Amino acid sequence: MPPDPDWLRPDWPGVAAFMTTRGPNFGRKAGDPEQVRAHRAGLAARLGARPIFLDQVHGATVVRLRPDWHDDNAPQADAAVSTDPELAVAILVADCLPVLFAAPGGVAGAHAGWRGLAAGVLEHTVAELCDAAACEPGQVRAWLGACIGPEAFEVGPEVVQALGREPLPFDQPGFLYRPNPEPRWRADLALLARERLRAAGVMDLSGGGWCTLTEASRFFSFRGEALGWPRGRMAACIALGR
Repeated sequence: MPPDPDWLRPDWPGVAAFMTTRGPNFGRKAGDPEQVRAHRAGLAARLGARPIFLDQVHGATVVRLRPDWHDDNAPQADAAVSTDPELAVAILVADCLPVLFAAPGGVAGAHAGWRGLAAGVLEHTVAELCDAAACEPGQVRAWLGACIGPEAFEVGPEVVQALGREPLPFDQPGFLYRPNPEPRWRADLALLARERLRAAGVMDLSGGGWCTLTEASRFFSFRGEALGWPRGRMAACIALGR
């Protein structure tokens, strides 16, 4: 079964990869668990593999998927690697940045909010994928899904500093200065992720450019829930082709 035409997809041969949009909720903590279970099972037909979701904690732990993992015993991690065509990586998102990876013989996915970026989740994912698939970073492709965009993601000096910049009162790459009236910046998660991926040796980059908060009719948004938006989580998934 092909992905929904409204879903976001990298243009990659040899893998099944997509990010869902607002519609089915895939987050167990954001809806009826039985309904979520049914929605997650439906992804298998789209992927041709069983999606395995993680217990995401905004960290940098990367795991290699195991067939004995299910929703009730999912590991605490924010990224996963698969070299098994039967097992698909599934990442929950609703403002944080999902990144999907494809390499010869392996795929991966990462959940990269600002805490994960600062902790090195993308660099750890590249290293784990290259080890599992016996490849080099230059052979890895990375695709950025939808996240809260730079026009909407306001942060304070602690976030600027955590992500490797000095919290100075002017614009700098990845951060636009906006006093409000306290010193505040608008952070560009996608730009910051691309910087880190290039530094890790990944040069084949695509995707990005969607904003989960300002595109209210298309995406779930954690911050949007406070504004009365429907509650839910989207899924960014990838599986090796058979």
